[in-house]
Amino acid sequence: MLSEHRTEFTKQAIDNYLREVAKAYRKQIGKKMPAEMVLVGGASVLVNYGFREMTTDIDALIHAASCMKDAINEVGDRFSLPNGWLNADFKNTDSYTPKLIEFSRYYKTYANVLTIRTISAEYLIAMKLRSGRRYKNDLSDILGILAAHKKGNEPIAMAQIQKAVSDLYGDWSAVPPASQKFIRDVMDGERYETLYEEIQHQELEAKDFLLQLEESGLDAPTASNVDAIVDSMQRQDTDSLLELLRKRQEQQNTAQKGERKKGQER
Repeated sequence: MLSEHRTEFTKQAIDNYLREVAKAYRKQIGKKMPAEMVLVGGASVLVNYGFREMTTDIDALIHAASCMKDAINEVGDRFSLPNGWLNADFKNTDSYTPKLIEFSRYYKTYANVLTIRTISAEYLIAMKLRSGRRYKNDLSDILGILAAHKKGNEPIAMAQIQKAVSDLYGDWSAVPPASQKFIRDVMDGERYETLYEEIQHQELEAKDFLLQLEESGLDAPTASNVDAIVDSMQRQDTDSLLELLRKRQEQQNTAQKGERKKGQER
């Protein structure tokens, strides 16, 4: 769940790899079929703002001829990048909506054939609120975006965020209650930079703990249980929680052995 992508992409690396993809695509198909990608998630944040140093994969909405997949794989092979380093899997998440293209903006064109677009600020915030993952960068990204716009004398108002949520997902009920509370509290206090460091630290702690669970096999995080695990982690010392999980795993193993023994005796 968490350890699939371990490559770290900087803004410069994203630019370089996209340029190479454009060259490979153009070599295969020429200029007769231009392509377009809309960067979403961490990649979109990274190329637009300076508070993020890297992302672990590049999510995009891809509109291109079928040979684009070959171009992406060719570049991945050439630079020893993992499978899925540039992917459209985002379309399978709750944050996806076909309306995103309407609220994207031009970023760059590579090799006169590949146009890159990114998501506008308040719509990025809406997407991050929709996913609201406390073990990734969703909440700290929201704070980073708000801080950057406030510092640039272009503050983002709550009304803009509410409109973005409505434009993308229909109404505010599409946003999880925890995310709704988070954004209300954040907008009331406007301590974006201070909160950014605090929330980012919490996200890193949560991610490290979930990775420990994943590697230990004690309680593998899934989409359905990850919030409960993070809640438990934040309520108590992580070492104590790991010990509790180990004991629970031992009890389960003992119970299973007992059931198997009973079955054999019958």
